[in-house]
Amino acid sequence: MAEAPMLGAAKKVKLDEGVFATPFKRPLVHESVRAEQAARRRGTAATKTRGMVSGGGSKPWRQKGTGRARAGSSRSPVWTGGGVVFGPHPRSYTFKVNRKERRAALRSALSLHAERGSIAVLDATAFGAPATKQAAELLAKWDQPQPTLLVLDAAERDAALSFRNIMRVAVLTHENVGVVDIVGAASLLVSSAALEALCARAKGGARDAASTAEPKQSAKAKAADGEQPQPEEVAD
Repeated sequence: MAEAPMLGAAKKVKLDEGVFATPFKRPLVHESVRAEQAARRRGTAATKTRGMVSGGGSKPWRQKGTGRARAGSSRSPVWTGGGVVFGPHPRSYTFKVNRKERRAALRSALSLHAERGSIAVLDATAFGAPATKQAAELLAKWDQPQPTLLVLDAAERDAALSFRNIMRVAVLTHENVGVVDIVGAASLLVSSAALEALCARAKGGARDAASTAEPKQSAKAKAADGEQPQPEEVAD
C-alpha cells in the first residue's frame, strides 16, 4: 500500500490504493491538461473587419480615367488602415472531456506522485496563526524538488497564509486544483482534509451517490400504495 510522510510528525499516512495506485494513462492526462488550459483562456482576442473600421464610405477616386487601380473603399483589407481578413474574434476555447476520463486523469496524476515519492501530507491544524518561517522549515526538512503545489481546504486559511509567500510554492484549494496543476508540480503537499476531498473527487463518490438516489415511483407502485395517479396533460 502506498504511503506518504506527514510533515511535522514522525509517522506516515496510508494512501487509498484506488486513487494512488493506478497506472499512468498518458492520453487521458494529456486530454485533461489540454481541456483545463483551454478553459483558462480568456478568448478576448479581436480584430476589426472592413465593416467595423470607421470611414471608407465613399470611393477614393473615380472608377476610370485616373490610371490608378480601381478602388471602392479605403478600408479594404489590402489598404493600410483597412480591415483584417480571417482575424481572431472573441470565442470560447473550451471543449468537453467525459466525467470518467477526468477522474481517471486525476487518479493518474496523483498516482504518479505516489510512485515517485513526491507526495506528503500536511497537518494544517499545527498552524494556529500564519508562520512562514515554520512552513519554510517543514519544506526544507522534506527536501523535495520544486515547484511545490500545496492543496488545502478553504477553511485552512492560516496554513495558506504561511506557505503562499514562499518562492516556487503554489497554494490552491482542493476545489480549484486541476490535473494540469498536479502534473506541473515536482512535489505535492496535501492537507488531511484536502486529501479526503481529492480522494472523493477522484472516485466520484458524491456525484454517484446523488445519481443513485431513490427513483420516482411508477404509476403502478403509487396505485398499490393507495395514491391516485395524476392525469397527464394533453396539448391542444
